Amino acid sequence: MTTARTVPVTTEMDGDELDALDAWHLARHHGLRKIAVESFVRFRYGDGFTNSRALALQACLAVVPFLLALTGLAADIDEERPARVVAHVVDSLSPGAGESDALTSAVEDSDASEAAGEVALAFGLAFALVSMTTAMAQVERGANRIYGIRRDRKALAKYGRAAVLTAVLAGPVGTGFLMIVGGRAFGEAMAEGYGWSDDAVLWWNVLRWPIGLALLVLTIAVLLDHAPRRRQPALSWLALGSGIAVLLSAMATVGLALYVSLSGSFGSVYGPLAGIFALLLWALLSSIALFLGTAVCAQLEALRAGQVDPVVDDPGRPHARTVDD
Repeated sequence: MTTARTVPVTTEMDGDELDALDAWHLARHHGLRKIAVESFVRFRYGDGFTNSRALALQACLAVVPFLLALTGLAADIDEERPARVVAHVVDSLSPGAGESDALTSAVEDSDASEAAGEVALAFGLAFALVSMTTAMAQVERGANRIYGIRRDRKALAKYGRAAVLTAVLAGPVGTGFLMIVGGRAFGEAMAEGYGWSDDAVLWWNVLRWPIGLALLVLTIAVLLDHAPRRRQPALSWLALGSGIAVLLSAMATVGLALYVSLSGSFGSVYGPLAGIFALLLWALLSSIALFLGTAVCAQLEALRAGQVDPVVDDPGRPHARTVDD
């Protein structure tokens, strides 16, 4: 149960839609450091860590079947060159070791693997969509608690909205994720299979970052607009929190990648489970980043309504004093 203070709906206070400029002026006036501290307090008392762990699990349950579906797609494509491009990208994304041999076999032994590829494609996509729908519903729960909303929508409305958000946002999320995480492998595969020049690969590696990040920021802003059980400000206001979420997630991804590549003991300690553990850790850090960005949006709107304290009074403290007396 959240003890974060409920954020009043401020979009109707003066009839104007709140935008990014309003959010920036408010943050500068109140103090960026104070905003960061108060947003973390709201995140913590809004069950942010609990909901982050739940969302991370659902994200992993969506990513792994999605990679399985891409593996099935690579095996199901009749043309060799596009199949190798897909296989190379999936190989760069897949956790653990030994995927390269499996993907090469799936591409080269097409007669034996075509039926299995169709099954993997259908099963992987179906399970990934179900897991993504559950993850979207978890985002609603986590965002509601951070905004101080103690009850979610009714089950049919909650999961129906989550399914619609999954259908609408799955494309941008998947494209942004693949461009950032698997973009380099895609460029290498296109150079090898389709003869991309060095300049074309260079331009791709330069442009995939801003395009992928912009897709993720827009997607998270749309998600924060529709997930909580309340009327939200304009997308540009929410883009501030979504940008913070993407920035924190990118920092966590780079830090994790450096740790895995530079640590000599990571692979030896976890063995064949190293990739799975890295995926779990990445999903947890990214989920925390998402809800921290949500907390920034919530705390800024609370400040606009005149609520400085992000949490309600401690309900256990008066009771404890009574017992001591």
